[in-house]
Amino acid sequence: MKQIFSGVQPSGNFTLGNYIGAMKRFVDLQDEGNCIYSIVNLHSLTVPKEANELREYTLQLAAMYVSIGIDPKKSILFIQSQVPEHAELGWLMQCTGYIGELERMTQYKDKSAGKEIVTGGLLTYPALMAADILLYNTTHVPVGEDQKQHLEFTRDMAARFNKKYGETFVIPEPMIQEFGGRIMSLDDPTKKMSKSNPNAGSYIALLDEPSVIVKKIKRAVTDSEGTVRYDKENKPAVSNLLTIYSACSGESIDAIVARYEGRGYGDFKKDLAEVVVSALTPIQEEYKRWINSPELTDILKDGAERAHAVASTTMDKVRKNMGLVTF
Repeated sequence: MKQIFSGVQPSGNFTLGNYIGAMKRFVDLQDEGNCIYSIVNLHSLTVPKEANELREYTLQLAAMYVSIGIDPKKSILFIQSQVPEHAELGWLMQCTGYIGELERMTQYKDKSAGKEIVTGGLLTYPALMAADILLYNTTHVPVGEDQKQHLEFTRDMAARFNKKYGETFVIPEPMIQEFGGRIMSLDDPTKKMSKSNPNAGSYIALLDEPSVIVKKIKRAVTDSEGTVRYDKENKPAVSNLLTIYSACSGESIDAIVARYEGRGYGDFKKDLAEVVVSALTPIQEEYKRWINSPELTDILKDGAERAHAVASTTMDKVRKNMGLVTF
């Protein structure tokens, strides 16, 4: 049985790209193995955060997890900071990794470029990510292209630690989603859909009102050809919209393309908006129910206890193998 781990930062305003590229898949993975899903709030501290904002975003993400279909009876859902073994093993991974490795990380280079102040946590982020994964004997990690380098670092850390201190960690394998793993911006198909884009029309937020979704899709860029067909190289914008259509409807791209043969982008966009609204409405209704529910706290407490039970066993082995004195 696969042991699957994934962590998502609580940063607020989840996009359709986040959902299609990662979160929707988390639901399906519950039938493939033992799933552990963490709200990695410690990672959020690598850039400045207001306390109230971080607290609010953390609970919002928890509510969104259960709203999309994460079953707390099937999976473990917890907040990273409530399991102290993450921080402890994160330090030990820092002591296992090398500065040169961390400085070569593409995300570190991108996020630190041009910044006057860069936290140490931004540099050592991959060490904590490695700890997150290795604590749970993880065999498989669903990752996007932007996290592949960090997972390779995790694999290197596990192998290095095992060689020096004896067999301790499972070396995890990546699970890379080929279709829909990277949803692009509605206003520029060369850029990933992101809530950090100053143009709110570039992304669809999971909690956008139906009228807002319709307006954003209506204004999404296409091309001058006027033909609905899938061609990522020559028709990136239309191909991106077709990917969204397929992911939200469950239909194949071939079937969608055949339906719009001889029809223009107007009909296609109108129907796409209806498909997206139909996919997101049940999630939005569930979210409204969960966001203020006391049951959410119970789920997170139970998840933290279950996660701690696994993590503490791993840490006992780590301390023993490293020669850290315990009584």
